[in-house]
Amino acid sequence: MYELLANPWFYAAALPAVLLAGLSKGGFGGSMGFIGVPLMALVINPIQAAAIMLPVLVIMDMVSLWTWRGVYSRTTLAIMLPGSLVGIGIGWFTATMVTADMVRFIVGAIAVIFVGRWLYQLARHGSNHAAKPNRTAGSFWGLVSGFTSFVAHVGGPPFQVYALPLRMDPKVFTGTSVVFFAILNAIKLVPYFLLGQFDSTNLAASAVLMPAAPLGTLAGAWLVRRMRPEIFYPFTYCTVAVIAVKLIYDGVLDVLN
Repeated sequence: MYELLANPWFYAAALPAVLLAGLSKGGFGGSMGFIGVPLMALVINPIQAAAIMLPVLVIMDMVSLWTWRGVYSRTTLAIMLPGSLVGIGIGWFTATMVTADMVRFIVGAIAVIFVGRWLYQLARHGSNHAAKPNRTAGSFWGLVSGFTSFVAHVGGPPFQVYALPLRMDPKVFTGTSVVFFAILNAIKLVPYFLLGQFDSTNLAASAVLMPAAPLGTLAGAWLVRRMRPEIFYPFTYCTVAVIAVKLIYDGVLDVLN
């Protein structure tokens, strides 16, 4: 335990990871939250990084729930949450068979298709076209989001595949994602505990990082409250595109190695 906490490289990676994840949690619907685990994985095992991040993410969720209280889409949550719980169950059942890099590659490929579809719709319908709620699509992408969130804390892109085309008000979109992932992360605590991921070393590292969690979260909320939809949505789609490239790169690199 003391070896990890005394390692300056751990803090060099972990503190920026927590701040960037908090920025995403507070304002950008999880679009940049994927950065946390890969950044920490530069200096520690990815599985350990995911275990350390989960309690920190729960603290961020608590701050975000307070910041965005009462601002969310009940319809979107009702459609996506049941599937996400099934996805968490699948992730738990396959935890010993699926690697985080496999999941990153899958999510990256999904995100590329997602951004490509947005560009097609933009060219065909213009920037104001909004999709209608769809229970089948929402349940499927909820399942994918629950699964990828469990394995590598990268549930944001699958969530956005369904939620972004609805073109909710940015505040409603963010508040909906906050509630969605707060529920998922709280549920994930149980299987993570049963899988033995919360040992004394990981919990101590989480406790050390927790004070930094609210800073990025509140900063993200401050930014989104001041963004117009015509800025928010292109920015978020561009962020997802960057995420897709990074995730696919990580996945291919893992296969080549």
